[in-house]
Amino acid sequence: MTLESLREALRAAIPVDPRVAAAIDSVPNDLSPLGFDPWGFSPEAAKHYFSAAALVYRYFRPVVRGIERIPAGKTLIVANHSGQLPFDGLVVAVACLLEASPPRLCRAMAERWFPTLPFVNEAFSRSGVVVGDPINCRNLLEAGNAILVFPEGARGSGKTWDHRYRLVRFGRGFMRLALQAGAPIVPVSVIGGEESIVSLYNLRPLARLLRTPYFPVPALFPLLGPLSFLPLPVRFHVTFGEPMRFEGPFDDEDEAIEAKVQQVMDRIQAMLDEGLANRTSIF
Repeated sequence: MTLESLREALRAAIPVDPRVAAAIDSVPNDLSPLGFDPWGFSPEAAKHYFSAAALVYRYFRPVVRGIERIPAGKTLIVANHSGQLPFDGLVVAVACLLEASPPRLCRAMAERWFPTLPFVNEAFSRSGVVVGDPINCRNLLEAGNAILVFPEGARGSGKTWDHRYRLVRFGRGFMRLALQAGAPIVPVSVIGGEESIVSLYNLRPLARLLRTPYFPVPALFPLLGPLSFLPLPVRFHVTFGEPMRFEGPFDDEDEAIEAKVQQVMDRIQAMLDEGLANRTSIF
């Protein structure tokens, strides 16, 4: 199956959601005559991909709080990462597009191995996802975009059940970019991802063989076979916190940057703890 035939199959199976089309049309873009922005985003293709994503979004029935706290202009949206597959990124991105007023097309930073995946690489690119490269991120910020960052990286998304909702060390890159661009940071807690696909073990030898960051062993494997990798219909809770603003040189010593990063980690962990304490059911 070619990329074009896959796109045609997607168009035939999933019509464009009118809410998605209206939201994307309302987002300002700097497009070439061919209909792409400098990072490969295509509004017309994105309407199809986001319409498919909206179906997944509704499957998780997210409760979104504080989305009005996203400021206009350049912004770093920083969230915890979990769930084995990037459903948390999908839910946050669709929430920003459909629930924010005005709609925000947040540009998610993806792991470098995603562009190596056939079909996925183009779908991500046309939907606004970019490789998590500092130059990409800085240029997008300077163009006034909202950037979605998961500083835990693959270490976060590949968490096993015994480490659920406990943040692992954040990288420092997002803080240096925020300081360099003068961009506020919006902390976000995502609850629900840990229960969507419960991983009991990371099969590292198989991950190395497949050249993936991790290979989860789901709780229902081998009982359900490949179906054990399908997400459970848990309810996501997504909370956007008050913007955090930092000052100082972006090329400061690692210790100084680390102290600022720790403040963001502490804020998100506190939001997670509060959300978990208030949650009455995973469904």
